Amino acid sequence: MAVTVETLEKLERKITLTVPAQALTQEVENRLKRLARQVKMDGFRPGKVPLGVVAKMYGASVQMEVVNEKVGQAFGEAATEAQLRVAGTPSITEKEGAPVGELHFDAVFEVFPEVKLGDLSQVEVKRATSEVPAEAVDKTIDLLRKQRRSFAERAQGSAAAASDQLTVDFAGSIDGVAFEGGQASDFRFVLGEGQMLPAFEEAATGMKVGESKTFPLAFPEDYQGKEVAGKTADFVITLKRLEAAHLPEVDEAFIKSLGVESGQADDLRADIQKNLSRELDTRLEARNKGAAMQALADNAELDLPQASIKDEIQRLMENARAELKQRGLKDADKAPLPEDMFREQAQRRVRLGLIVAELVQKHDLAAKPEQVQAHIEQMASAYERPADVIRWYGSDRNRMAEVEALVVERNVTQHVLSQAKVVDEVVPFDDVMGQ
Repeated sequence: MAVTVETLEKLERKITLTVPAQALTQEVENRLKRLARQVKMDGFRPGKVPLGVVAKMYGASVQMEVVNEKVGQAFGEAATEAQLRVAGTPSITEKEGAPVGELHFDAVFEVFPEVKLGDLSQVEVKRATSEVPAEAVDKTIDLLRKQRRSFAERAQGSAAAASDQLTVDFAGSIDGVAFEGGQASDFRFVLGEGQMLPAFEEAATGMKVGESKTFPLAFPEDYQGKEVAGKTADFVITLKRLEAAHLPEVDEAFIKSLGVESGQADDLRADIQKNLSRELDTRLEARNKGAAMQALADNAELDLPQASIKDEIQRLMENARAELKQRGLKDADKAPLPEDMFREQAQRRVRLGLIVAELVQKHDLAAKPEQVQAHIEQMASAYERPADVIRWYGSDRNRMAEVEALVVERNVTQHVLSQAKVVDEVVPFDDVMGQ
């Protein structure tokens, strides 16, 4: 029998489902009989509980279970026959006034929209380009030296300066009352590296061993310690030890300690250049993918299924709670997170997902096996044992699916850039890496 689909509003549809009452009754009876052979009940031997007793105890739940299954099956068959692409779970309610021997249900649901892709040939997309400057290699070498620095006590009477390591005692109070976390003994920090608040570092600068200093410190409004955020404390600091930093020379031993077997400075620089170029390419690709996706989203027309948005909001909320839990928040799974907080992001993701899916299907941009393999090999090349990384990906279907998604995104990006008016934009290295 042909399925009649009623359009309610935009993507919302309604169909009426018919389920034979006899089929429901028969299935409920069959399940209760099976249950009677398995259920254990005081006063009866196993398998000998009267069917009437079982029906009295479990009839309602079995009835609901069967109705849900039969109606769900009927909905699936009707949606298939009508060639509907259903978005989300339908809302199903029983109708009154059905003929004897039948049960009627109204199923209200949404369908996925028609996506109208825009003409990309008239769209301008900025494609970021950049290079690794020699100064970036120098900065990386300086960073590697700093990571391997040592400290030696400075001469008596020396004043604390940037890069020195200070050992101090300090005590803070607000309105004369000490607060939690405001006191420490033999506390170490490196001056000028942002480990302490600016006012604290400013007060410590220029101090000599044995000196004490009193100073006010205003905590920022967004300070992580909520009990002192936005308040001003009085601190007393005493400098007990002052050490100067000593950076290792870039010699053969240092270079070999970084895994460059030749010990040659040129080989070290080449290795750093290669790693920085790989990271730069990754960030440029992400940046250009964002520009391509934005162009794609801005030049498409479609309605958004609210069911899909609701599902996406739930996923975002679950991810947020998982992140809070990972950070150690107690009862993170019960944290009050308003849905509106995620609505805009969910709408954007649903919209882009539908557009990308349409583009992939229309232009055959699905990930091909050889593309997936090439992408895994490219990622594996950054590791010491690439073969192990390749096997690690290949051994798990979920990991492979993640790679396939990345390849699809790359295919879509390349397609958009091949169709649009691309304007290359040189972006400073630090701007790209700082994102």
